[in-house]
Amino acid sequence: MARPEALIVITGPTAVGKTRLVLELSKNHYIEVISADSMQVYRYMDIATAKPEPEQIASLPHHLIDIVNPDEEFHAAKFAAMAKERIREVKARDRIPVVAGGTGLYIKALIYGLAPAPARSEHLRNALRSIITRRGMAYLESMLQRLDPDAASNIRKNDAVRIIRSLEIIFLTGYKTSSIYAAHSFHTPLYNAKIACIMPERDLIFQNIEGRTSKMIKQGLLDETRRLLDMGYSPELRSMQTLAYKHVISHLNSEITLDEAVGLIQRDTKRYAKRQITWMKRRSDHVFFDSVDQAFKSVATWLYEESEIPFSVPRH
Repeated sequence: MARPEALIVITGPTAVGKTRLVLELSKNHYIEVISADSMQVYRYMDIATAKPEPEQIASLPHHLIDIVNPDEEFHAAKFAAMAKERIREVKARDRIPVVAGGTGLYIKALIYGLAPAPARSEHLRNALRSIITRRGMAYLESMLQRLDPDAASNIRKNDAVRIIRSLEIIFLTGYKTSSIYAAHSFHTPLYNAKIACIMPERDLIFQNIEGRTSKMIKQGLLDETRRLLDMGYSPELRSMQTLAYKHVISHLNSEITLDEAVGLIQRDTKRYAKRQITWMKRRSDHVFFDSVDQAFKSVATWLYEESEIPFSVPRH
């Protein structure tokens, strides 16, 4: 069997400097970035998703950014299919594709594929959501615990999205979700990936999150949110229920003050970062680095190894 083709991946929790790293690498290497960020796929959502600036994208091509509207569905399977195509296109141009982003599920789907789970059923999902409304989240959690205790043990409390998906798979297939994933195993990679994970101390990550949130407000996050609402995008959309927008909407509705909104954005973003850290630290295929500077040396070496010439020429 032929060895899987090589792929370089840069990941890490939010606000650790992934964009800065790829920009630095692009000064001496012919690379293009495949974004692995579940929020940067949405058009019109720029500030809260911390997208690269237009001038940064102009100097370094980024793919899979601004590809769907906020009310369109996007998921790991779509990402994996599109990323594979972009990787082929970049290599055809004699450039090196670098996958960069913090959505661990997207990266896992690209490298290892996805289990053969059924497509989502909105009818079934609405029924399960109505159960939460009538009987509470704990009832759905206990249902999953009875039907698939292994799956339930791997889902954090009150994670409605994953609980509903697990039950959906069970009801549609008649098999336990955990059994389907165990059979897939995810052991055979589709790419020979080298994965650099930037993982600073948690306090530094939290400090960066606080600074980034303040910067987002100064950059115009309130106006961006108003614009999305004026365009007709519902506050109930999944994309609008993310870390920043939902709290800004509460402020715009005079439910909380701006200071309270900022505090809640920082709190929820830190919680999200904690989940990212937990996910990533469990990954045996990641190479961990304390900082962007430390990661730069190793990833630059990987890029030299991928080049078909002895060393890369600086970009112009």
